[in-house]
Amino acid sequence: MTRVVIVGGGPGGYEAALVASQLGGEVTLVEEVAPGGSSVLTDAVPSKTLIATSDVMDMVRTAGTLGIRVREDAAAEGDSPLEAVEVDLDRVNTRVRELARAQSRDIARSLGAAGVTVIAGRGRLADAHTVQVRTEDDELELPADVILIATGTHPRILPTAQPDGERILTWTQLYHLDELPERLIVVGSGVTGAEFASAYDALGSDVVLVSSRDTVLPGEDSDAAKVLQDVFERRGMEVMSRSRAESVTRDGDEVVVTLTDGREVRGSHCLIAVGSIPNTSGIGLVEAGVELDDNGFVVVDKVSRTTAPGVYAAGDCTGVLMLASVAAMQGRKAMWHALGDAVTPLDLAKVASNVFTAPEIATVGFTQKQFDEGALPAERVILPLARNPRAKMQAIDDGLIKLFVLPLTGIIVGGVVVAPKASELIHPISLAVSARMTVDDFMSAFTVYPSLTGSLAEAARQLHRRGQVGS
Repeated sequence: MTRVVIVGGGPGGYEAALVASQLGGEVTLVEEVAPGGSSVLTDAVPSKTLIATSDVMDMVRTAGTLGIRVREDAAAEGDSPLEAVEVDLDRVNTRVRELARAQSRDIARSLGAAGVTVIAGRGRLADAHTVQVRTEDDELELPADVILIATGTHPRILPTAQPDGERILTWTQLYHLDELPERLIVVGSGVTGAEFASAYDALGSDVVLVSSRDTVLPGEDSDAAKVLQDVFERRGMEVMSRSRAESVTRDGDEVVVTLTDGREVRGSHCLIAVGSIPNTSGIGLVEAGVELDDNGFVVVDKVSRTTAPGVYAAGDCTGVLMLASVAAMQGRKAMWHALGDAVTPLDLAKVASNVFTAPEIATVGFTQKQFDEGALPAERVILPLARNPRAKMQAIDDGLIKLFVLPLTGIIVGGVVVAPKASELIHPISLAVSARMTVDDFMSAFTVYPSLTGSLAEAARQLHRRGQVGS
């Protein structure tokens, strides 16, 4: 029986453990905190749970447009639903933490049912065939035929902006706030910064977003980012473009963010969201022959192999598209390969991703940046979502649909959706990209009328070639 030791219990680790057990491996998973790792306890699960509450507040924001109002004798103040509803952040965060723990328990039960041995402790490589584990009470050595590293990342901290857990915070510390920040300064406009800025704006905080780039979300689709920034600013958020934080300090019950140009921004709280650092130092990787890149990420190939024979890596610690879905797939592919099952290389051109702002931004496949650089001959179409009849009914004013296709064959190679619940709407395009479907086949599938998905079919119809209608 193949002995498999997995270091790290996030999506890359626990999904790999389930696959390895299914394929007959003797599997041990070493996790320092709890099954699910940071993705479940302090990252994806809690952040999206918080955002679920902010989504409801966004619905309240549009209630007046839809003809809904609070009776004057029931309103706390004013006659708008938004003014009569407030967020109990303590209760929200209590639910966030409880849900994260419940998800971790569910993962633990799945691992136990699969016969995986879970050890609570910190693992490090003694060599490419041995994992040393320090638990609360003991030190263990686990011999292994196959090792998977799935240790994740932690928030990058600026030397001049040290979190205190009270008013200067990383995203892992937000879920212990019991009162809504009066004025939240978010430093960093990448995915994490944009998501929390959007969420806290909807929850009722006055939000300032400090962005070192021209627009928010510099790594995402440029048209989508422009839509989101316009929404942010129209809703009253202050977006400080081309601004970089020099330091963050406390001044009593205030925080002071000093910018590199000397300006100061004051608020009640500050969220530092300036990237992640891989958890790869001090765990024996280099000594065991595992190559790290200049930023400390584990170098892997498309089946998750490292440079050390028998050692694989998955998830954020590899720096390969830091998404839970990608981490899980990397972990599965590692075990399929290591244990002799059929496996295909990881194809990043088919990965769907989502930014959970309001509106959401979902993408898959070929990108606007590749289009601008001429990386592949392609045609595109962009449709504003506001012209969609269902969007009008739901008072959705902001959003777009974008498709990229190959010019001769009409094969769909990429797409972007900016809309409420774009994470759900991207799936038809993801299927089309994965199956190399043509726009003619895509447009021939029925959509419900009225529906937001109708705009997906309409975009495909605009790229139709005469005489090539699907069956």
